[in-house]
Amino acid sequence: MKTAPRLADVVLNRALRRLPAPTTGYTVRRERIEMRDGVALTADHYQPTGEVGGTLLVRCPYGRGFPFALVFGRMYAARGYRVILQSVRGTFGSAGVFEPMVNEAADGADTVAWLRTQPWFTGSFGTIGLSYLGFTQWALLADPPPELAASVITVGPHDLYQSTWGAGSFALNDFLGWSHLMAHQEDRPRIRAGVHQLTAQRKVKRAAAGRPLGAAGRKLLGDGSAWYESWVEHPDADDPFWDVLRHPAALEQSRVPVLLLGGWQDLFLDQTLAQYRALRDRGAEVAMTIGPWTHNQMLTAGLGLVTAESLQWLDTHLRGSTTTPRPSRVRIFTAGRGWEDRSDWAPADAACPWYLQPGGTLAATAPDAAAPPATFRFDPRDPPPTIGGRLLSAAGGYRNDSRLHRRADMLSFTSAALTEDLDVCGVPVLELDHSSDTGHVDLFVRVSELDARGRSVNVTDGYRRLRQHTGPVRIELDALARRFPAGSRIRVLIGGGNHPRYAANPGTGEAPISATRVQPATHTLRFGRSRLLLPADRGDGLDQ
Repeated sequence: MKTAPRLADVVLNRALRRLPAPTTGYTVRRERIEMRDGVALTADHYQPTGEVGGTLLVRCPYGRGFPFALVFGRMYAARGYRVILQSVRGTFGSAGVFEPMVNEAADGADTVAWLRTQPWFTGSFGTIGLSYLGFTQWALLADPPPELAASVITVGPHDLYQSTWGAGSFALNDFLGWSHLMAHQEDRPRIRAGVHQLTAQRKVKRAAAGRPLGAAGRKLLGDGSAWYESWVEHPDADDPFWDVLRHPAALEQSRVPVLLLGGWQDLFLDQTLAQYRALRDRGAEVAMTIGPWTHNQMLTAGLGLVTAESLQWLDTHLRGSTTTPRPSRVRIFTAGRGWEDRSDWAPADAACPWYLQPGGTLAATAPDAAAPPATFRFDPRDPPPTIGGRLLSAAGGYRNDSRLHRRADMLSFTSAALTEDLDVCGVPVLELDHSSDTGHVDLFVRVSELDARGRSVNVTDGYRRLRQHTGPVRIELDALARRFPAGSRIRVLIGGGNHPRYAANPGTGEAPISATRVQPATHTLRFGRSRLLLPADRGDGLDQ
């Protein structure tokens, strides 16, 4: 047992001024927790020296040091919560082999069984954590123990397939990049792990350009991350391979109060919104906050608000406090307007039309359907580059994407300057009358905002893989909440790829894991029915 160092706590508390003040000191000791198959997992036990308000379980694959010790261990222990910060199987001192997501349901249940035997356990606990730490919570919620009183899930997926293959093309940058991270995060000396992280994005981008995907990825990963090929080999949603990597039962059965925290530019935004709707529709107690953040910003720009709301939720549902109830079920950040409290997430349907026009403009009235179509040629050897968007990596978020507009393999349609503010909240839809000269193509679509100076910034994206399809295509874009101010313009971009976020479609129909040949494709877009549909914000449930 040791007394926790205090300097980092003091610095963080001063930086995050919106948090309640620390109430107690704490000590930290090491725990060894045995699973049903005899494998022992290692955990750090944060014990407040003063009054204990509840127990928190945090299960993590990234180690028990910085930043997780600080933001999930020390921060909560200093406010009266006992914290068990556990390294999942096969990571940072826990025995066994790390297989992403595979063992989290069983190991989480076995850790709870260990909790029950501890003399200090009071009969209830909560869970917290972000990203993979959120997945471990969904795995536990699929068959929730009766002692679980509350969960706070920050940018946490419940379905790995939806994140890797949900768009129809493998999310190459994110999941080759994550596999590279996991292959090197425990390198010794530690400086070597640091060097790998500093150079990771460049290495992943270079590897993502190689073919076939399996061999190119393995060349980067070496002997590490043995699961990578298996993810690329299974592109179908109904493949039983994914059954242990998703937990829909958590949304269908759990009654545990859940707080969901996410960002408009987070990779897992679509799952966060789906989780909220599923739990709400079943009458489960659920609340949600969506901020202007990327995945990585949940630990930086968003950390203060995320932690404050997490503590508020835990104080209510675990500690039993009635002094600081959550003011509304849903809080969202609307770009151009700021934070808004809403009674529900009930956005408008996408019903406000903006028609694509010959000559590259965008207008509220439909053009003549007999107008000559627009075309572009997609070459898998030179796909449009990824610029911003909902990425797992630090390259995501809102970015100046003007150079996409200038590419010959992108179609661009831009509105006139808006004469008044346009408020949008929900899921935009792009309807295209489309065909191609090959049977295997992808469509990448984006809506950007151009300011009065002509600077273009991405707002929302959509992606779809098409197989032997000609005619109307309906693509749902990422959800958003935004005010397009008067004087700005709306731009629609359409291309055949977004690389390396998604693996470029080779155009041959070969299996992605082994495809080596490529076939360029010519896309044709017909006018008349091709249009962007925006969800005009009604403001329903808005507390002014």
